[in-house]
Amino acid sequence: MSRHFPATLLFAFALAGPAHAQEAAKGAATGVPMPAAISERVKDVAALSPADATTLKPGTVLFRDSRETASTNPENGLIAFEAWRKARPAEAAALSPWPNYSEPDYVQTVNGVTKQRHETLKVYVAEGRFVVAKPASAIDLSAFANLDFLARMDPVIRHKRLEPADATPTKDPAASFAKRPDRPWCGGGGSCIESRYDLEGKLPLGVKLANKLELGSSKKIAEFVSFQSELRVLPPAEAAGLTALTRIETPVAGGLEQTIFWVNQILRFGKFLAVLQPVPNDPNATVVTTYMALAIKADVLDRKQEYARVPVLKNLLPVQVLMGNSSFNTGSSISAGVPTYARNRIVAFADALAKK
Repeated sequence: MSRHFPATLLFAFALAGPAHAQEAAKGAATGVPMPAAISERVKDVAALSPADATTLKPGTVLFRDSRETASTNPENGLIAFEAWRKARPAEAAALSPWPNYSEPDYVQTVNGVTKQRHETLKVYVAEGRFVVAKPASAIDLSAFANLDFLARMDPVIRHKRLEPADATPTKDPAASFAKRPDRPWCGGGGSCIESRYDLEGKLPLGVKLANKLELGSSKKIAEFVSFQSELRVLPPAEAAGLTALTRIETPVAGGLEQTIFWVNQILRFGKFLAVLQPVPNDPNATVVTTYMALAIKADVLDRKQEYARVPVLKNLLPVQVLMGNSSFNTGSSISAGVPTYARNRIVAFADALAKK
């Protein structure tokens, strides 16, 4: 199994958002004002409230993650997977690959020695909420559950159809721990997608330098991230239970989700979820609550010393790159860092729903 390094932390979430400048990433992480095009539309909040549905105006997007602007904790904004399940069980059930998902156990062979391994995860979660000035019945979510839509959202990320039988957890016995226990991936009316994102800016240089630290290794870090995902419109019966997550009392009118179930490096899973409900007391408007979650392998975040001794790699520490606080972050697409990526993805989806 290949070594995992921080240069590849900028996993290409298949739900690609539009490109924005690096200043947006730094603003989100440090409190520096973002460009007006973003800051005037996005309102950071400590928590989403059911009352938002009746007070939000179309065009405004509420955004929340768990980061504290003034925090000095390098893992600010991340939560241990097991702590997440205990603290926010409804959220963890909805945003994990499947409701009863647990941290993976699998067999790993290194230098001819086979051993059992338990993998611990840390999770980043972002929420967004906005109102669309049209009834939920006028929104066709199937128009967003296809490759064409993903390609328009970010042409830097390349997508192609993947046959369900070729999904890595289905095809590779070593990846069987990532199989759904209830059905095959993409077997519930969804589409399987294979995606590739080539690292941008200074990140490929960081990969080359990191590879030099592993001169004796036959495994090298890739200068791209590849991932497989399932994109689907949720069946009504499955979507109906998401009121426990949004805490808005009107019936769920529809749900769209993309689950990344296999990533070549760094991450274990990711999910984007959008839940549509009529605005209370206004059936001609729709409130949309969106979620983005990604789970990082905890051992990746623990690797520091091997980079600290190389001056140019000091800013390539895993958590710095992941949270958009590194000089290696760059200003287009996902390379700006996960918080900016999540923010932009939610804004992009809000725009798409409003225009469709």
